[in-house]
Amino acid sequence: METTKKYKKRVSLSEYGVSSKEVYYQLPPEQLQEITLRKRMGKEVSSGALAIQTGEFTGRSPLDRFIVKDNITSDKVWWGAINIPFEPDAFDTLHKKVMNYLNKNELYVRDCYACADVNYKMNIRIINEYPWSNLFAYNMFLRPDKDELKNFKPEWTVINAPGFMADPKFDGTRQHNFAILNFTKKIALIGGTGYTGEIKKGIFSALNFILPIYKNTLPMHCSANIGKEEDTAIFFGLSGTGKTTLSADPERRLIGDDEHGWTSENTIFNFEGGCYAKVIDLSEENEPEIYRAIRKGAILENVVIDDSGLVDFSNTSITQNTRVSYPIDHIKNIQNPSIGKNPKNIFFLTADAFGVLPPISKLTPNQAAYHFISGYTSKVAGTEEGVIEPIPSFSACFGAPFMPLHPTMYAEMLSKKIIETGVNVWLVNTGWTGGSYGVGKRMKLKYTRAMINAAMNGGLGSYSRDAYHIHSVFGVAQPRECPGVPESILSPRTTWDNDVEYYETAFKLSKAFRENFMKFESYASQAIRMGGHNGSSYSYSLG
Repeated sequence: METTKKYKKRVSLSEYGVSSKEVYYQLPPEQLQEITLRKRMGKEVSSGALAIQTGEFTGRSPLDRFIVKDNITSDKVWWGAINIPFEPDAFDTLHKKVMNYLNKNELYVRDCYACADVNYKMNIRIINEYPWSNLFAYNMFLRPDKDELKNFKPEWTVINAPGFMADPKFDGTRQHNFAILNFTKKIALIGGTGYTGEIKKGIFSALNFILPIYKNTLPMHCSANIGKEEDTAIFFGLSGTGKTTLSADPERRLIGDDEHGWTSENTIFNFEGGCYAKVIDLSEENEPEIYRAIRKGAILENVVIDDSGLVDFSNTSITQNTRVSYPIDHIKNIQNPSIGKNPKNIFFLTADAFGVLPPISKLTPNQAAYHFISGYTSKVAGTEEGVIEPIPSFSACFGAPFMPLHPTMYAEMLSKKIIETGVNVWLVNTGWTGGSYGVGKRMKLKYTRAMINAAMNGGLGSYSRDAYHIHSVFGVAQPRECPGVPESILSPRTTWDNDVEYYETAFKLSKAFRENFMKFESYASQAIRMGGHNGSSYSYSLG
């Protein structure tokens, strides 16, 4: 214990019911890595990064995410399969059991905060059972300096006990793992899972409730960067669509890779102090910024390494969801502080495995709201058990599992922002071209980058009928030309060998959109409903 004694500081946890004698406060990352290695809870890879295994859970467990139903949340939360209610009394009982469990363990405590804009700053205290979980918290949240720590008063608390197993018969959970938000007590209670993403997503979910209701600010599951002309670009997209990759552009300063707020003053601010990227098939050639960020202080999750410490990024034998977390300053070109102004472009990223959506198309404000609520991407064979052909996957607002309010509330806020600022909105297909998955090929990253760069610098031509073609099924405006991209790529129909098969597949996907949107229709405004596509009968107007 010699290595930790000099870093041990006094911090009272009596208000949480903690009486453990072994409480380590604000340990630096190198010390947390050293403890993890000494306890044989991880290995150091050749780059110096720490590699750990999260155990049974290598991703989130959406069916085990709960919100306490009380006076604050009862009439505001969109209750259902995504936001599952939890009884206050059951929370109190479970909370006490978790704290009794933690009292028998060494604990690692970190004070940090979320939201880079000081007007929205949320102080957070995180209590971890494992040292590497505390290192994740160091990486992913914003780090207060010594002066800020002197009078630090946490507003929210994250209690993280991966080794505690709930008993569903008595604890009100579905199974032994759980992630519960209590807005009255301002606690995120996590147990039975070592997956670190639950820690950051708990606070993200809390902000998704707090910011729209109390701060008139739109929370977004997106990445963001800023150019030399101080033009901010926002990237929405579900896992595997390229959100982190495309925002890590050496020519633009990174604001953040996952969670942001859009204020009434039209500034964009990062919630976090780090990045949490997928590393499946990672290479220095394709994703140099992320690859080079994997060094001392970074944490690799569930990757396969050989005896010499080399990582096999293509090996998915543990999980497809291999990840890395690192402080944002592991990326060279960052915006400091993580705040941007003048949003000029929004990109909705989708990995369309049907191969029918254009690689890039421009959306009207109504279409933007419709596609935002839809949050489309697709699953391909092999990513989940039982998936043998492409299937559409929809996640409202490109982050439904983290949205406590009804999706139309976020969509209305976004639509208003788009109209007020005149921001350009683009739908970008990073998925398949030349046919569906199994026939076509994945869109080349260099083409996607070229299209996004052209959109940001005005290289896609004026918004007119001469420069754009209106897709006969989806009604979106696809550019006829783009620097650095073959014209044949820009029209998905021309990349297919069979027109009949193309249109049959396109109508199939369009039908899936409409069926998914039915559950939102009674809540959505007429303007948003008009943004949908209804096959060849769709009418479109270019301004």
